Amino acid sequence: MGKKGQERENLKRGLNNRHIQLIALGGAIGVGLFYGSSSTIQSAGPAVIFSYIIGGMIIFTIMRALGEMAVAEPVSGSFSSYANHYLGPFAGYLTGWTYWFMWVVVGMAEITVVGVYVNYWFPDIPQWVSALAALLLITCINLLNVKAYGEFEFWFGLIKVLAILGMIAAGLAIVLFGFGNSGQPMGFSNLWSHGGMFPHGMKGLLFSLVMVMFSFGGVELIGITAGEATDPKKTIPKAINSVIWRILIFYVGALGIMMTLYPWNEVGSKGSPFVLIFDKIGIPGAADIINFVVLTAALSAFNSGLFSTGRMLYNLSLQNNGPKFFGKLNKWGTPSKGILFSSAFLLIAVLLNYVVPEKVFIYISAVATVAVVTSWTIILITQIAFRKAKSKEEVSKLDFKLPFFPYSSYIALAFLAMIIVLMAFIDGMSVALYVAPVWFLILYVGFKLKNKAKPVRET
Repeated sequence: MGKKGQERENLKRGLNNRHIQLIALGGAIGVGLFYGSSSTIQSAGPAVIFSYIIGGMIIFTIMRALGEMAVAEPVSGSFSSYANHYLGPFAGYLTGWTYWFMWVVVGMAEITVVGVYVNYWFPDIPQWVSALAALLLITCINLLNVKAYGEFEFWFGLIKVLAILGMIAAGLAIVLFGFGNSGQPMGFSNLWSHGGMFPHGMKGLLFSLVMVMFSFGGVELIGITAGEATDPKKTIPKAINSVIWRILIFYVGALGIMMTLYPWNEVGSKGSPFVLIFDKIGIPGAADIINFVVLTAALSAFNSGLFSTGRMLYNLSLQNNGPKFFGKLNKWGTPSKGILFSSAFLLIAVLLNYVVPEKVFIYISAVATVAVVTSWTIILITQIAFRKAKSKEEVSKLDFKLPFFPYSSYIALAFLAMIIVLMAFIDGMSVALYVAPVWFLILYVGFKLKNKAKPVRET
């Protein structure tokens, strides 16, 4: 049963349609598409195109479920706030802290990646120095008003988008007109000439879905922007409805071009596919251009992560599920205490850059996948409870309903359960299935202790 009212937020609505469109786009396009796509292609071959279409349909369902609630009740705590009201305080506590944990973990990986890309140009600069500089820069941007965050995300998101569109256009010029290939059009035969579209059968397709879903982590940021959107009833539906087209154009389009130009079993073996494509059509400094693009992609992902952790801690404080000082805003109206708390944790990542072996980041990706799947699962369950709490008349007045409810919700939940099961059979991923129960147990004990420590009210 839903509880009356939402937390009273005092955040300033400084994000307009332009910002939210690019935040939504940036959330769906991570560093994984530029360098991480090779491993996904090796799992499924050309069938990875179908993996992204299937995963995209599930993500669209999850985003429509979130959008239904975000348009009706636009707050920055988003799915944590809705879980708190429609499933109970522990659900809000678990969702908020798990999502915060996910972005801190992803942030640790992203600022380390920044150090790697800076080293490409300046090998003498220690990796930890670049990581620290990135942390300080992004923290300062997030401490300013929300418009500063929105502007940074808009321009850095635009760089990613233009690079991918450029790569697709260049690839099509080679395939259809033979640019950079002595005028000989390449055609599409590479998609089926090396073991067929499904070289590893259905098993390859299934296992690739795990990494596909990991690459979509971040799209739910649209819901968190709702609390600071100037016109959430208009901008949120527009951003969510275009998610499916973005997935088709940016993921399916980019990967389709890669595997058309190069046999799927060679993609990534000679460096970044993006660099190879720009090199082939004779663009000078292709490697430098792509290094810059991927560096901005890492900074953009880190920027979004820090933004969402600050907002999530702010809303947890208003729910009484986090320390009160996270609920204080600075003079620009941003939740500075939550942002600085998250930055302090990320400072640990800078220090750990000396000692953390590379493999730890594979484990980090696995833990982040479980955390984001947990968040998506709670979004779907909360939306079912949200509908049950409404009368027929209230449901009929909802501005942005999830299509085919409740069947679409249950299909998406079953799909997410399958992803968790598949993780148990993937090297490096299965470790998350041991970490996750320990994390949930820590949260449960913390929640119980927090409630026990509450002072008894005088009557």
